[in-house]
Amino acid sequence: MNSKLIYLVFFCGVLVNAQIAWSQQTVTDTTKKVEILAAKKLEFLKPNDTTELQILAGSVKLKQANTLFYCDSCVINNTTHVFEAFGHVHINDGDTANAFSDYLRYLTDKRVAYLQKNVRLTDGKATLTTDNLEYDVDTKLGIYTSGGRVVNKKSVLTSLEGYYYTDLKDIYFKKNVELKDPAYFLKADSLLYNTQSEMARFIAKTFIRDSSNRTIVTREGFYDTKNRKAEFGARPIIEDGKTKIIADRVAFDDSTGMSQAEGNAIVVDSTQQTVIIAGKIFRNNKTESILAFNKPLMIVKQEEDSIYITADTLFSARLTDLYSVKDSIQKDTITTRKIVDTTEKDSTNRYFEAFNHVRIFSDSVQSICDSMFYSFKDSIFRLYKDPVVWSRESQVTGDTILLLTKNRKADRIKVFENSMLVNKVQADFFNQVKSARMDGYLTNGSIDSVRARGFAECIYYIQNEDSSFTGVNQSTSDIIDLYFAQDSSAKDKALQRVVFRSAVKGTLWPMHAKTPEELRLRSFKWLGDRRPKTKYELYE
Repeated sequence: MNSKLIYLVFFCGVLVNAQIAWSQQTVTDTTKKVEILAAKKLEFLKPNDTTELQILAGSVKLKQANTLFYCDSCVINNTTHVFEAFGHVHINDGDTANAFSDYLRYLTDKRVAYLQKNVRLTDGKATLTTDNLEYDVDTKLGIYTSGGRVVNKKSVLTSLEGYYYTDLKDIYFKKNVELKDPAYFLKADSLLYNTQSEMARFIAKTFIRDSSNRTIVTREGFYDTKNRKAEFGARPIIEDGKTKIIADRVAFDDSTGMSQAEGNAIVVDSTQQTVIIAGKIFRNNKTESILAFNKPLMIVKQEEDSIYITADTLFSARLTDLYSVKDSIQKDTITTRKIVDTTEKDSTNRYFEAFNHVRIFSDSVQSICDSMFYSFKDSIFRLYKDPVVWSRESQVTGDTILLLTKNRKADRIKVFENSMLVNKVQADFFNQVKSARMDGYLTNGSIDSVRARGFAECIYYIQNEDSSFTGVNQSTSDIIDLYFAQDSSAKDKALQRVVFRSAVKGTLWPMHAKTPEELRLRSFKWLGDRRPKTKYELYE
């Protein structure tokens, strides 16, 4: 018989006997039985009475249940149920995962693998590299504790510790976690990441910075990197340029540019020096427009006398998105582009509107109306539908009121149609001026002077220096000018002088001739009970 054939028969017999011997040494559970499928060389060693070793070399291939093992060489200890593999180690765990390393120590009864040096573990979606890895074949869990790196497409995650659930495609990263992606950078102490959905979940304090330099600090939530959607809880802090957002919950959809903040939501604009607080706020990050409702409040911050505005709904956006460029400018495309670009960067390129039950409070001036429009370009509050403005002891009403500010303080007031000024002197005593149009000037929040034009009517009380009453003047004129005391020590800027400019008609009544109720101009109304007296009364 051919010597090569004799050797081949002998080798196969030894291989079969080795497989039988190994199988007999293992637990009867077939899922834990290890089969030797291939090897170029096989040796048996028995160092002592209790130890049996099998040494395989050359394209070694083993199998346990559905798991295949490949290596250059291995040593099998039948007594301890352990085998060690060397060189080009490869574990193929069915369709779940593939692991590679230079060295493997495998516990056949517990089905736990310990891989060392140039370790790689992949679930088909992402690849983990580390120096040391513990992999449980039963639970499909890979654990590293000395640093690891996971690459999933363009995303790279690193951490000191990690738990890789290959069947679920979930990875739990711990300690010094960093996630780098072309779209964003993330740093945290702990993070959950799914390699299939490409979703990161935050379970500890996390810092995120995206490609636009927007930063997010949160303690819980998720980021869907595939669909560019995110949600953050536990009062995250988002800083987007000069805008800061804080809320109980914030959701982003970067594919549309929309974000939503809920629960004591706060939006701070450091450029405009404004703060918006509301139960719910929507923001278009592309156009920088903001919609706030559920008891919204806007604060226009100042060193002194900040302005507080409430309404059912608040809206803010860029003026360039509201007004189109003039036709004469549109003819020159280059010039138009330069003007628009410059305007969009301009800090005054903004407006805000308030709708329904508008209430405004500052220490010097208070107001109510149904709707309001304010432009940072001209610093004018435009008040519509039954507007009322109070300044100290004076009340102004009309169909439309423009409140002009200078350095964010009330400077002038313009009233159109059915204009009326009521100045409270004492309990039931009121100075009154009524006209078609009215213009007033203010200093430090107090009315200094008022001009009433067009069918002007006036009732005012004449007082001595000791504030005692001497009579009441009831007159009409085309134009009436009122001047209030300029002396800062004068109480509430009391009415000091009234000047009638033309076509004057009037009567001077002694105090006993008329009751206070009889001295009322048509459409007189004192609305002091509707006046917000402090910023804490804005929702009352």
